[in-house]
Amino acid sequence: MQTECNANAVEFQDLGRREVVGRFDGGQISSDGGGLLLREVERKTGILKRLAAQFIDYRDPEQIEHPVEALVAQRVLGLALGYEDLNDHDQLRMDHLLAVLVGKADPTGQERRRERDKGKPLAGKSTLNRLELTPWHADASHRYKKIVAQVGKIDGLMIDLFLDAHGAPPKEIWLDLDATDDPLHGHQEGRFFHGYYDCYCYLPLYIFCGEHILCARLREANQDGAAGSVEELERIVRRIRARWPETRIIIRGDSGFCREEIMAWCETNGLFFLLGLAKNARLIQELDDEMKAAEQRYRETKQAARVFKEFTYRTLNSWSRERRVVGKAEYIGKENPRFVVTNLSADEIGARALYEDLYCARGDMENRIKEQQLDLFADRTSAETMRANQTRLYFSSFAYILICALRRIGLAGTALAKAQSGTIRLKLFKIGAQVRITVRKVWVSWSESYPYAEVYRKVIENLRQRPVSYCPS
Repeated sequence: MQTECNANAVEFQDLGRREVVGRFDGGQISSDGGGLLLREVERKTGILKRLAAQFIDYRDPEQIEHPVEALVAQRVLGLALGYEDLNDHDQLRMDHLLAVLVGKADPTGQERRRERDKGKPLAGKSTLNRLELTPWHADASHRYKKIVAQVGKIDGLMIDLFLDAHGAPPKEIWLDLDATDDPLHGHQEGRFFHGYYDCYCYLPLYIFCGEHILCARLREANQDGAAGSVEELERIVRRIRARWPETRIIIRGDSGFCREEIMAWCETNGLFFLLGLAKNARLIQELDDEMKAAEQRYRETKQAARVFKEFTYRTLNSWSRERRVVGKAEYIGKENPRFVVTNLSADEIGARALYEDLYCARGDMENRIKEQQLDLFADRTSAETMRANQTRLYFSSFAYILICALRRIGLAGTALAKAQSGTIRLKLFKIGAQVRITVRKVWVSWSESYPYAEVYRKVIENLRQRPVSYCPS
């Protein structure tokens, strides 16, 4: 028989003599039973509490059922659990387990003031969207949208969470810069066509240190990919040096960030840089002998061959001084020259190691951006204004930060220690669970056949051993 549906049941293909019938009548069963891990991470780190503190709430306290802390937690946890759309929350608002994760004292919603809201412990989309749609200049006089995101403080919190994640100041850190496309399919504010990406898009700027995100800035696409980088680096480095004055900082980026302004700023402020350098006729000529040697080696071995050369170089007009350049003469059946520029000395690191071990390591940052865009919906920028879309980007970034904390603290020593957010969600969060709430307890019952039960227990053990690192003022 074919699958048939009606208002009460779904009839599937028979199993021998037995009918197979499904019904949406299981009561409080959540598909996010593993989300309790995120609640434990939050208890240890206070990430969501600290984010909520960066919003100003001008609403009348006597009329509020959903404080900012609950709204922020619901929005970010929803993204972490795989719900990218605000519309999803009109159904999720009835999920008792999500209400537990958010911290609702009444996770069943039976104590709501209005009769029509009873059984709905969480906020719906029309309440949640106030986090995004409130103008940054709003105050108590605005009629509906009165929850203002303090952009500068949210930016600062990203850096503070990175600093707090380290027990002691590291001797050296690498700050990776990259830009990417965020395709747009409507007529959002700041929408421009970008020739390289061949689409209408935003051009967000990301700055990472390892797996830690330090900056997620939404930008219009009608500008250079490095636009605003120095301003972002200035505020980030200032905050880092206030806590870690002895830590050496190295800036790394592809050729899109090889700009005189960035290099000169690093040199003036005692930072190091390692940047890709776009090839040109003068640079290729410098590698003429090395490329011939690489081609000869390829002819002999039938394998890709690389020969490196370093030299000093200065552009005809744009650079203020000569700088150290390393060229890679690679032959892979055709010539494939590449160049990087740096102020790291040759005495410290040679040409091959500089390129292969240090510069190529920046590829990991590209994986982090893909993780945030594909797994945590950083590209869901369909709101009308850039202000609202920047706030959405913040929520995605903090969902990433929350899962990153789980990976760093809870998944240490497990098979998922290096797993990406999508894998963590699939294997640890998306667990079917029956939820029963009594006067004294919240009972969460998982499937007896859950295949990652031992990993889950190990994560709980790791989290319990971790001391609380956040004490609210």
